[in-house]
Amino acid sequence: MGASLTEVGSKLAGLMFIWGTIQQLFPQILCKRIESFWTRLENYFYPYVQITIDELTNGKTNEIYRHVDTYLGTKSVDTGAKYLKAEKPENSKSFAVILDEGEEIIDEFEGATFCWRSHNETFDDNNSQGSKKTQPTEKKSYTITFNKQHREIVTGKYLKHVIEEGRAIEFKNKKRRIYCNDSTLTWWLRLNTMWKHVNFEHPATFDTLAMDPKKKEEIINDLIAFTKGKEFYSKVGKAWKRGYLLYGPPGTGKSTMIAAIANYLNYDIYDLELTSVEDNLELKKLLLETTSKSIIVIEDIDCSVDLTGKRKKAKKKTKKEETSDSDSDSDSDSDSDSDSEGKKKLTLSGLLNFIDGIWSACGQERIIIFTTNHVDKLDPALIRRGRMDMHIEMSYCRYEAFKVLAKNYLGIDTHPLFQEIEPLLEEVNMSPCDVAESLIHKNTSGGIEICLNNLILALKDAKEKAIQEAREKEKQVLEQVKEEKPKKSKKLSTKLVRSYGRFKKIFR
Repeated sequence: MGASLTEVGSKLAGLMFIWGTIQQLFPQILCKRIESFWTRLENYFYPYVQITIDELTNGKTNEIYRHVDTYLGTKSVDTGAKYLKAEKPENSKSFAVILDEGEEIIDEFEGATFCWRSHNETFDDNNSQGSKKTQPTEKKSYTITFNKQHREIVTGKYLKHVIEEGRAIEFKNKKRRIYCNDSTLTWWLRLNTMWKHVNFEHPATFDTLAMDPKKKEEIINDLIAFTKGKEFYSKVGKAWKRGYLLYGPPGTGKSTMIAAIANYLNYDIYDLELTSVEDNLELKKLLLETTSKSIIVIEDIDCSVDLTGKRKKAKKKTKKEETSDSDSDSDSDSDSDSDSEGKKKLTLSGLLNFIDGIWSACGQERIIIFTTNHVDKLDPALIRRGRMDMHIEMSYCRYEAFKVLAKNYLGIDTHPLFQEIEPLLEEVNMSPCDVAESLIHKNTSGGIEICLNNLILALKDAKEKAIQEAREKEKQVLEQVKEEKPKKSKKLSTKLVRSYGRFKKIFR
């Protein structure tokens, strides 16, 4: 063994002596040509290039590594890799399968073949002081090996494809969250964010939503067009966002609609409480902390804060004869951006800028939803097209919506009692919430038929109450008319007397 090593060493020394002699005897140009020939010879026998993607870069998480990890996890199952690991990411609703250390998989893209290999190195930290032992440090990475002729495909298309696919898989598997703003709690907990969140696990879907099927299909088609409209919005020069106004009586499913949209698109929800917002600047900061692919919700916006001060001022100025100077001064104070104590406050202008101002384009693919029970109370500037692009009326429960509830609660598509229920639903204004209350006691009240009979009784009672209320209203109107008639006739007689006196003066 020692003799063989000595022989190898002598041969290497001989080669080095020959190479040194060549460098001295021959010009430098010849040496460069020999090096070039050697490089080509090496590339001929090993024409491959490697790119390494580390998990950490300068102590920070490498986003590309995370997307590659997710992408290769799905590919590993299809390619039949033998050594895999299962992990549960923090914000994922399912397990993730990744490559084990040293495992390889082959991927193809546009006719090119790429080899991915997982690496995991463990080493001790030499900077530990004294006898204190630190945890061993792990260095994870992926290497991609490919033929050098595919370099442009890798840098131009393939890596971008891997990152986009990995991001899409992460988005599909992530847990949905619902956020709310609370400035006092944020200050008390010393949080670095203005939002706090919990996991969103509402089960509502468009299949379980009690609504007219045609209107439901229209909303779904609009949502699909929005999610696929990135190029369109960029082409027309608009921020990639969409506004929805949900209005209607209480109990008609406005909050359920929001949950169904979030579950359908897999978006997070930001529930914005305007009463907790101090001024326009804080509202802007809240907007900056929202993420793309999310829904910003302001429920019961007509009851949140008074955003119509300037409109009221304009109306009161037209009635100068009825208002005093002091009243107008107090109006101007209430309409300014600050209150009487000099504190800033939230204004209609700030909210309008929040919806579609310059700062609204700081994120992409976002939906803004307002809900209200009284759409007539909202400022027209707040709900015009371009801000609230689609106005959706959440109406009372009709027959088509009832069939969805019957399927959800009773598990039936038809029943003989449906023929009696259908005309009653067209005559009576009953919310889906009230209809569902009659159907929810299937297991406790004795069965399907009893639930349907209870609904029929409830509809008949509601019909009788509506008739009584209509009659009482009619009586009140008749009484008002009777009271107003003598006043009108008295006014008319005085007018006739005055006109007759003027007539006599003229012809006297």
